[in-house]
Amino acid sequence: MKKQHKVKPITPDEVTSGRKIPDEVIVAFNTLIEKNWDGERSVIGQRDAIDEILRNFSGRIPPMTKDYIFDNHYLDVEGIFSNVGWKVTFDKPAYNETYEATFTFRIKF
Repeated sequence: MKKQHKVKPITPDEVTSGRKIPDEVIVAFNTLIEKNWDGERSVIGQRDAIDEILRNFSGRIPPMTKDYIFDNHYLDVEGIFSNVGWKVTFDKPAYNETYEATFTFRIKF
């Protein structure tokens, strides 16, 4: 007879549901999606996303930093936007490439 384990592996939903993305981050991406929309897609540079997030958090004490954004995974927005109808692609350079990382938002069909 197989032994039943009391502890079960964590599911992907359990990992991501515990992560909270602040409203200021969503507002930043909403603003940039609209600003960069060309009728087919919206391409957002990672630097632009960080700058917009920092703008949305300006005046906060303690101040928001780029490191804090990365340490808290505030740029991991693909799932949030995918759940509401966007196809989100994040493209970053490989070790031997030098272009800027980008998020591309397209409408899912």
